[in-house]
Amino acid sequence: MSLISKRRLPLLFLAAMLLAAIVALIARRNPPPPAPAPPVPTEPPALSLLAPPPDWSSLEAYQDSITREEFERLLTTIFTTGNAWREFIEIDATEARIKTGNSPSDETFQLRFARTGDEKPSLRNWRTPSELPPTTPEKPLAGLKIAIDPGHIGGAWAKMEERWMVVGDGKPVCEGDMTLLVANLLKPKLEALGASVSLVRDKPEPVTSIRPEDLQTLALDSSDPDDSPAKIQRTAERLFYRTAEIRARADLVNQTLKPDLVVCLHFNAEPWGNPNAPTLIDRTHLHFLLNGAYNDDEVPLADQRFALLHKLLQRTHQEEAVIGASVAESFADRTGMPPYLYPPESPNARQIDGNPYLWARNLLANRLYACPVIFMEPYVMNSTIDYPRLQAGDYAGLREVGGKLQESIFREYADAVAEGLAKHYTFARQPKDPKQDGR
Repeated sequence: MSLISKRRLPLLFLAAMLLAAIVALIARRNPPPPAPAPPVPTEPPALSLLAPPPDWSSLEAYQDSITREEFERLLTTIFTTGNAWREFIEIDATEARIKTGNSPSDETFQLRFARTGDEKPSLRNWRTPSELPPTTPEKPLAGLKIAIDPGHIGGAWAKMEERWMVVGDGKPVCEGDMTLLVANLLKPKLEALGASVSLVRDKPEPVTSIRPEDLQTLALDSSDPDDSPAKIQRTAERLFYRTAEIRARADLVNQTLKPDLVVCLHFNAEPWGNPNAPTLIDRTHLHFLLNGAYNDDEVPLADQRFALLHKLLQRTHQEEAVIGASVAESFADRTGMPPYLYPPESPNARQIDGNPYLWARNLLANRLYACPVIFMEPYVMNSTIDYPRLQAGDYAGLREVGGKLQESIFREYADAVAEGLAKHYTFARQPKDPKQDGR
């Protein structure tokens, strides 16, 4: 290396050091922008088992359809039993702000209130009596679409459903079979009054294609680690007949049948213990259930909160209350059954309009069916009063049962429902003027 090159090395080194120092100084004065933080994962909203996430945008159709006063009245006196709703629904003079999930980062749905007198009509598939065409006194249900939902499944499924019992050598009592029998008696009675009637279930088979074995994984995931295989199997079975089955019926009602009213037929019971040696009680009673009374464990679930608002905004409650009162009156007059009374402080029920026969309850069927629903709970299957009549089966006319002449309990049930509906719609609809059809 030449002497000149050796002399240049220290100068080049100093220049490089100086350049590095200048670059570092510039970097300190103009630091690069920080790397973007990774997105915080959004947890899915808390949902009931087998429930799909709600489509909150569908509530846009109810903007400006209800006043603040009416919204708050229905929310606090019919649709809830506690104060958990306050964590998810904020109300001011002009709107309700509703959380669509359970975390602060979740979106909020804003529902605008209407001014009194400026309410827009609520979007719905069902019709009120005033929206039906005029009719005659002989056909008070003309033009009305009714779906009859025979509760439970019955048949080979009755024992799994825990709606089966037998006393000694008597005939087994299967609720699902009895509700289907009543449905088949009720249908022609309503059709004779002019209604178009569909059965949600017309045989002792499930509507859903899902079976308990399809729900084993979900049952396992929702069970405690120390649950036995038998307990996990029972969970899968209950998910099948209490949840999957009702959701399948709701899909049929909402997407295909689209009725103006659903009548859910049930028979009540009190705890009977061993179904092969059931305890019989010496009382009977009657009550009807309307949608409402969402408790503080249900409101935090996004699907139930959505269903609450959907029912409230559709105004199903107003229709259920007047129809239910009419059917309850006919039933009570015909049977003399006393009302079943829930405890005054029950978190699961609210009495409606002071009527001892009408109660708001949040059941899956009356929550999911997108129309007014009357959920019926007459008689007590393990009652010493009603059990002999159930054993007597169906028959025409009167027969001595339980020491007195009585009609078939199944025909009495069907007649009471038909009479109550006829009474309501006769009163609520304008009779047809014969002059209008040229007579």
